[in-house]
Amino acid sequence: MSEIEKVFSPEGALAAVVPDFRARAGQVEMAVAIQKTIQKQKVIIAEAGTGTGKTFAYLAPALLSGGKVIISTGTKTLQDQLFDRDIPTVRAALKAPVSVALLKGRANYVCHYHLENTQADGRLATREDVRYLQMIASFARRTQSGDRADLADVPESASVWAHVTSTRDNCLGSNCEHFDKCFVMRARKQAQDADVVVVNHHLFFADVALRDEGVAELLPKCNTVIFDEAHQLPDTASLFFGESVSTTQLLDLARDSRMEGISGAKEFTALPEAALALEKAARDLRLSRDEDNGRLTHKEISGDSGFISALDNACAKLSALFVLLESQAERSEGLENCRARAQEVAQTISRWRESKDDSFVRWIELFGASLQLHATPLSIAEIFRKQVTESSRAWVFTSATLSVNGDFKHYCGELGLEDAHTESWASPFDFANQALLYVPKSMPNPNTREYTAAVVKAALPVLMASEGRAFLLFTSLRAMREASELVRDEFKTRGLDYPVLLQGEGSRTELLDRFRTLGNAVLVASQSFWEGVDVRGEALSVVVIDRLPFSPPDDPVLAARIDKMNREGRNAFMEYQVPQAVITLKQGAGRLIRDETDRGVLMICDPRLVDKPYGKRIWRSLPPMKRTREIAEVEAFFTAKTISQTAVELAAGTVP
Repeated sequence: MSEIEKVFSPEGALAAVVPDFRARAGQVEMAVAIQKTIQKQKVIIAEAGTGTGKTFAYLAPALLSGGKVIISTGTKTLQDQLFDRDIPTVRAALKAPVSVALLKGRANYVCHYHLENTQADGRLATREDVRYLQMIASFARRTQSGDRADLADVPESASVWAHVTSTRDNCLGSNCEHFDKCFVMRARKQAQDADVVVVNHHLFFADVALRDEGVAELLPKCNTVIFDEAHQLPDTASLFFGESVSTTQLLDLARDSRMEGISGAKEFTALPEAALALEKAARDLRLSRDEDNGRLTHKEISGDSGFISALDNACAKLSALFVLLESQAERSEGLENCRARAQEVAQTISRWRESKDDSFVRWIELFGASLQLHATPLSIAEIFRKQVTESSRAWVFTSATLSVNGDFKHYCGELGLEDAHTESWASPFDFANQALLYVPKSMPNPNTREYTAAVVKAALPVLMASEGRAFLLFTSLRAMREASELVRDEFKTRGLDYPVLLQGEGSRTELLDRFRTLGNAVLVASQSFWEGVDVRGEALSVVVIDRLPFSPPDDPVLAARIDKMNREGRNAFMEYQVPQAVITLKQGAGRLIRDETDRGVLMICDPRLVDKPYGKRIWRSLPPMKRTREIAEVEAFFTAKTISQTAVELAAGTVP
């Protein structure tokens, strides 16, 4: 038995410190495979089904490797979990003398410089922000980390955070008077010195793509890179290997220019006036489109005279501000920083407007209060392959959802890792007995107007059989909102008292806490609840998915990629769209069974799962659960559960 196998044995190091630890064959095999990858400095793509224990499977060999390790996660939540809980547990079990650091993006740390400027300026939108500012100032005086996550009393969504944190654009770096006590620099110094550094995908790619000081600085010293939640990498990397500029950047530049002008060139009144003019132009640019949110191609937008006129005006106001900043830049580091930013933003917008590079897709993204111009590479495969192959280190990619029925071709192709070693370990859970896949009969076409109402109608008998305790997951916000109203109306009409929770009526953490506490709630949500959500036990016994999660074909980047593949004589639908949908669906389905004692029903309402030839390929990629189209079998599943529970209680003498 090898050293790593001993760690995971029933009498091993992990069993000694982890309550209820159980040796799992898949976990041991995965740990051995990752150890070999690290030793040989190779690349492995490792898919591990729910319950395999993949976190410990990569942490144990990583901490025993003796080299510097970067672990990148998909979310800050998992990042914190690794740093606060999982790594300390494994480190203690192995008695491994490794140092660990947590590194986040600049926006997560209080900036002394911007905090002081905001206090001096005194212009905040609400009284609440003024109160939060005082709390942040007090926090900055006593904290060692400066991490906003450590100040729970100020909500993460509070608008004041944007005023007291830095960005890559407005950070003064070593020219800042507070550089010696900067929280970002302190975190980076700790990361430089640590054996294990925990980051997230956005920071990893932002720093690597922009050659910023952070991860890019750590990589040369690194022996191993581990990507957890690696299914997110293609989308995240596409964002950062492209180029974008937003109205938010223009607003930030205008705000910072005004404040720097007040402090460094007070008598030069033309500067704050020009800053206010740019601010108005940036807001007008966003208002030139009526949509609340959405994505538009460059071609769609190029014929919109209102948008073109607003963009011309924003560019003119940006140019005017740049001229004034250039005349005052030598008066302070802050003014010089604003001058450089104005120049860079203007050049980025110019490249976006004039680009003839057909390997990039130009498009526009609309949010409630902002607009972004994007140039996204059609493929990141060559760029990413270069990152991986031009270095002498181990690369580990792991997630529960990387393959399509055991085939990694799609994922490997997206990242340019066709030669990588791939392995898959199935979940140890007994899906055949723990879960039931239900596809209702007589559902309309998913593209019809009445489809969401039909989903709710079909789900009602399931929700009654399960007595609530369900996630209803939708692929669009519009369908989610419509469904929540229909569910509430139906519950009221039928006298059902199951609480209905709706995404947006609280933070994700708050909603999940309420869901667990209530025990019989129905949570209606969109794709932000499809992954990274862990509800164990009976509180979650049903997951309803409204339709197969194909990305909208009018998405600018997807449409361009499909067009390119089809022009090359390939079948974009089967090669690209179906695999993408499978990976997303597996994430949503993975919310159901989170523990070996969980039982539940996965209801997929989309008739294409059984009516279309590709449907078989999709459901075969799901865990091997029993399948039915009969509601009676769903009701029997929950009845059997109730009978089984009663029998257990009778045997235990807990039923009078």
